[in-house]
Amino acid sequence: MARDRWHLIREEDGAVTLARRLPARFDLAVEGHLPEASRVRVAHRVRQDMWRALQHLRGFAPVVRVWREEEGLRLRAGGAVAGRFARSDAEARIAALFDDPARVARWTGSGR
Repeated sequence: MARDRWHLIREEDGAVTLARRLPARFDLAVEGHLPEASRVRVAHRVRQDMWRALQHLRGFAPVVRVWREEEGLRLRAGGAVAGRFARSDAEARIAALFDDPARVARWTGSGR
């Protein structure tokens, strides 16, 4: 039976961090805003899409941190990378995910 090897950390400030490895580390990261939604659901869905976009990065371990702000959610998506990589290309791929309205709707459940 497969085990869920993701660490879900509920922080004292109300943030939720989803990471493959601990301690969670951001060698690359992009921040964005989303409409109000479940922080845990958003973290898992962003992680899935980010992994699909960056699976070619050798040694990539995704990390997503989501917290509430007055106007909705703020999140930091990225992660740790073992070895050399093109940071600007990887961060551009993550940023492109935030620019896709269909993805944002799926992450937040607002497309129903």
